[in-house]
Amino acid sequence: MTKKSLKSQAYNNIKEKIISCEYSPGMLLNEEILCETFNVSRTPIRDALSRLEQEGLITIRPKKGIIVSSLSISEVNNLFELRLLLEPYSIQNYGYTLDENVLMDYYQKFLRMDLTRDSKNFFVIDDNFHDFLNNAVPNHYIQENFKIINNQNQRIRIITGQRAVQRLEDTRSEHLAIVKACVKKDWKAAAEAMYEHLLQSKNATFEMLLSRDDLLLNA
Repeated sequence: MTKKSLKSQAYNNIKEKIISCEYSPGMLLNEEILCETFNVSRTPIRDALSRLEQEGLITIRPKKGIIVSSLSISEVNNLFELRLLLEPYSIQNYGYTLDENVLMDYYQKFLRMDLTRDSKNFFVIDDNFHDFLNNAVPNHYIQENFKIINNQNQRIRIITGQRAVQRLEDTRSEHLAIVKACVKKDWKAAAEAMYEHLLQSKNATFEMLLSRDDLLLNA
């Protein structure tokens, strides 16, 4: 295997364990153990750790070690602040590039889904829908922030567990409102619908965190 492949493999393996919360927020990682776990030398591990630190998934502290980034109340708040700034802006300014056929396909998927039976698939479609909207943005600086958002959003979802069916129903309605505005090419309305959706998602996430002591993480 080439050096490049080893670096990519190490990066993907560690990242997957962080996003899946197998390496939980606040966990201390050991470089030597990572080398043994993934059967690679220090070079690809260090390269992977450097990339993961740039993405905000770990913090490398001198004399303390490698720490998986926290998902504190403060961090969750920061994440939603970024989403509320970027996602409505993106859809209002770049929504015109979206494929109308794909939009209608998402509309039908959200409309027909049985949320009581298929909540896991709903989360997948939810993520894909946001990716579809966000990928319309040509600005690579914004795209880099979307990568950070996606990584942390997956961790939050796993930490908080599946949401109540009622919140899924509300999320479905919010997504349908976004699509309807996009199809009408009313980008201001689409941005407002996106902002409202993210605000409701933020409120629901905080209600979940604050209602369960085992989910509260230190700032």
